[in-house]
Amino acid sequence: MTALLHYQCALLLRSHRWMAPLLLYGAFLVIGVQYGQPLLDSLGYAAAALLPVAAWLTRVCTTNEPDAARDCASAAAGPVRVHLASLLTALFAAVLLGVVVTVLVTAVSDPYSADHRTAVPVLPAAFAGFLAALVCSLIGTAVGALCNRPLLVSPARAIPATTLAALVVLVVSGSPAQAAVSGLVTGSQSGTVALPLLPLAAALVLAAGACAAACRVSARR
Repeated sequence: MTALLHYQCALLLRSHRWMAPLLLYGAFLVIGVQYGQPLLDSLGYAAAALLPVAAWLTRVCTTNEPDAARDCASAAAGPVRVHLASLLTALFAAVLLGVVVTVLVTAVSDPYSADHRTAVPVLPAAFAGFLAALVCSLIGTAVGALCNRPLLVSPARAIPATTLAALVVLVVSGSPAQAAVSGLVTGSQSGTVALPLLPLAAALVLAAGACAAACRVSARR
């Protein structure tokens, strides 16, 4: 599995297809995160913006290989392991991006509540922001896994489905991503930090299920 992950990471880096979602994320952050804004609000925005980026990275990783190269890799290592490696590569890339952005947002934000009156503990807030980013990365990966190859092959269906699903899971009540982000925003009103542990557990289950379903279908094709 390690060799497959190295292979998928090399494909992602050399394809330069990661640049588009990275630029999109940068644009989101430039618009929504500014110096001196309340810390928890900024972390919540950064985490929410990561979800569609994670879904896009998942599409990039699952469609990076030409069919002939995917067939060769599947013949050597099995289609399930090959597809799982592509999904894990997308997830790792999104999580790494979330770590970097969490540090940057924490450094430029004001560690106070939304009304700038109540001090917010920086390290717990940063950890809560990282967990929220992890939740959004997991849900974004789940969306990408269910809305792209091998379940949806045609770009005419896969791209709109990925975009719509990413938006829906950000706003629908009961979504782990919505719960994690709203927990940060709500905490910013009072200056309290609540770790999104329940949304994280739900996101892990949903992401594991989505990836398992995608891998199972890949084994039949």
